[in-house]
Amino acid sequence: MRLLPFERPTEHYDERIVDIDKEICSLIQQRKDASDDNPGYPPFEYISEWSETFELYEDFLKALFTTMMNEKQFKPRVEPSGFRKHIEILRAVEKDGRFYTLTSLRQYSNASVLVLNIDWDEQPDNVPNSHQHTHYELFINEQYDSRMTSGASSSDHASYKYVVTPPLPDDISELQFRFGPYNHSFKKAESEDEIVIGIM
Repeated sequence: MRLLPFERPTEHYDERIVDIDKEICSLIQQRKDASDDNPGYPPFEYISEWSETFELYEDFLKALFTTMMNEKQFKPRVEPSGFRKHIEILRAVEKDGRFYTLTSLRQYSNASVLVLNIDWDEQPDNVPNSHQHTHYELFINEQYDSRMTSGASSSDHASYKYVVTPPLPDDISELQFRFGPYNHSFKKAESEDEIVIGIM
């Protein structure tokens, strides 16, 4: 999703803590390196202990670790510009009663745009999870960064748009598009939950 521009909340800064703040940044980088940039989330017991030891609010620490877990959401966004062409894809996969479709690729000079459509039979209100919708992250390979920019859903259809940078090649026959569901507790999907759409 598009982030709003951040404005400095106050003009005040105590220069006596600048070295401490630099050390905080250094420790965050060390944390990323030590965890291979996949730190997960500390157990609440740890957070409670640290809250007491360092006299910090528990909810503040929970928010802090949530932000660090989702650092990639703050990566600078590329807005597609310089439209070049549409490329037909027309590939679909069916899984667990849902039909996942990639119809076309929009090529820009600085990015590519994909749309994932999902269709299923509408279920009565009394069927468990009949209105449960899943949000999907797109992974292609380490060369490409993908982000969902918009999504909408109804009782039997959902559609999600992704911006991919750098631009995908016009010939995408060697690529696979892996869509992994994320839930609101920030848990990543297991591999068996992935939707894989190949172009070959």
